[in-house]
Amino acid sequence: MSELFEPLLRPYDERRRAELVAAYMAVEHAAEPVPEVRFPALREPALRRTVEEMLALSGRTLVRSERTRWISGYRDDVAAALAEDPDCVPAARERAVLALVLIHSVAIPRAAGLLEDDTWASPHPTPAEELRRRTQLPVGELDAALRRLRLAGLVAQVKAGPDDAGGFVPGPQFHRLTAAARRRLQEELILAAGPDSPLAAAIRARRRGRGEGT
Repeated sequence: MSELFEPLLRPYDERRRAELVAAYMAVEHAAEPVPEVRFPALREPALRRTVEEMLALSGRTLVRSERTRWISGYRDDVAAALAEDPDCVPAARERAVLALVLIHSVAIPRAAGLLEDDTWASPHPTPAEELRRRTQLPVGELDAALRRLRLAGLVAQVKAGPDDAGGFVPGPQFHRLTAAARRRLQEELILAAGPDSPLAAAIRARRRGRGEGT
């Protein structure tokens, strides 16, 4: 790693180098966005640009969360390229289960005014029973899909309260979405949940105008 980053770290003294590497490791490996107050290289704009340059060497970028927290994610162009690779895309049944979790944990609470428009973190878990009712997958296949989604960090299993069975919410990987990726996912969720709605029609028209697929 030191050889890869040496051209970017060369202008800095030993202390600054250590701060830059610490910030890089934190945003790459933390499960949740890290507070910039703990990392000088995230607080100072000039150093933060260097962290971004370090991430860019592997197709990554800094993602801001809650104004003063940071994590890394794939650049939009790199994510688009990876999405074309079947080996990088979850199986159809896992995507279907994930869509159900997003609809019931995020889309429905958001429509009810219980979530901010730009967040994929949710305190409203989708119960396992709801998933069983809404999918045609056998229970064993549903449980296997949920296990794989949890291992990939795409869903998390939580409890809503001490006397509540809890359920599933979007996992920590959703912190790593860029602003453009979050908007795109929100549109995809609208298209999946209400394909015949006026909002879905507007999304399709806007994409056609930009020459994008639907």
